[in-house]
Amino acid sequence: MHLARNLSSVKSFVRLSSKIAIEEMSREMNGFVVAPVAGTAIIKSSDNKAIRQAANLLESGKVIALPTDTVYGLACSANDPKAIQRLYAIKGREERKPVAICVAEFDDLRHWGQADHLPNELLEQLLPGPVTIVVQKSVHLDNPFLNPGVEKIGIRIPDFDFIRDVSRAFRYPVALTSANRSSEQSTLNVREFEKLWPMLGAVFDGGQLGLREEQRAASTVIDLSQVGQYKVIREGVAVEHTVRVVEQFGFKSVV
Repeated sequence: MHLARNLSSVKSFVRLSSKIAIEEMSREMNGFVVAPVAGTAIIKSSDNKAIRQAANLLESGKVIALPTDTVYGLACSANDPKAIQRLYAIKGREERKPVAICVAEFDDLRHWGQADHLPNELLEQLLPGPVTIVVQKSVHLDNPFLNPGVEKIGIRIPDFDFIRDVSRAFRYPVALTSANRSSEQSTLNVREFEKLWPMLGAVFDGGQLGLREEQRAASTVIDLSQVGQYKVIREGVAVEHTVRVVEQFGFKSVV
């Protein structure tokens, strides 16, 4: 009898603690109210319906978590002002810190960014892969809340079928940032960002993404916005290969 009563008390305490934690997180969201979602769905990315479910959630303005070729990411529609604000709030990120977009194909990269000066031969040696290419935004990327005051955009084509298939199904650019609170380490499995689950439309579980801590460094970010010049913004996991490729195509490093 006493054991049953004690167990009941423990369960009640856990439920109350979880509720308090969620409420505190909601209050932290930089003034943008993000209502917790009761029982956020955890969906295997290998599920036959997962791609369509993810695309539908993006279309409805939700922020979702999903695996990439480096770390887990938080994603939303890049051209949806409210979704972008929600993404920044969940991330706890200052708006002056830019987020990248994810697309599926080279044609998409050229549509949403100004990349006519980058030959396909160069892109083919970097993408799909753990590289974010920074170029000038195109006129089609017109969300005023997406990196306000910044004329450039980082664009990714991850070497990971699920997120590329979601991008194809969605048909629009997907804003993408790592699935962790700002200043915290990036994540390699969904349990590592469990405290964010209540704020998300769904979590798509692709399992453990890697065992090496180096993988948490995420993608290499390189600015190729100027003809013939490059600047490494973040070294990431593929900096040596990336620099070697762009220099083979005659690009020179600038400070």
